[in-house]
This record gives sequence, C-alpha cells and structure tokens, in this order.
Amino acid sequence: MEEDRINRINELYHKSQDVGLTEEEKKEQKLLREEYLAAVRGNLRRQLNNIDMIEKDGSISNLGEKYGNREK
Repeated sequence: MEEDRINRINELYHKSQDVGLTEEEKKEQKLLREEYLAAVRGNLRRQLNNIDMIEKDGSISNLGEKYGNREK
C-alpha cells in the first residue's frame, strides 16, 4: 500500500479523535482501512507460501505448494 494512503488513514483517525468526521470521510476511512487490511493479508499469505518446512523424514516441503497457494 502506498505511503500517502497510509498517511491519509492516520489523518482521518486523528481528525476523528479531535473534531469528528463527516459521513463522506467515514466512508473514505472505511474503504482505506479495508484496502490496508487486504494488503496486509496478501503480504502475509505470500510470506507463508514461501516457507519451507523440514519434515520428520528429512524431506523439505513448501507450504505454498502443500496448501495450493490459495489466494482469496
């Protein structure tokens, strides 16, 4: 996620604590938060898909291959 979008999330948060948000700003805040969470979840999924596990028998299996690189 781009840094300017994260900065906007922070701006809206601080404004909501100080003076409150208009309905339009609340909608913008909700959309930005959803976008941020989707980015975090996507990054985590990609990291997990790149983990290699050493099995008890000594073989190495990749979690992404083992669980099908599932993306939502």
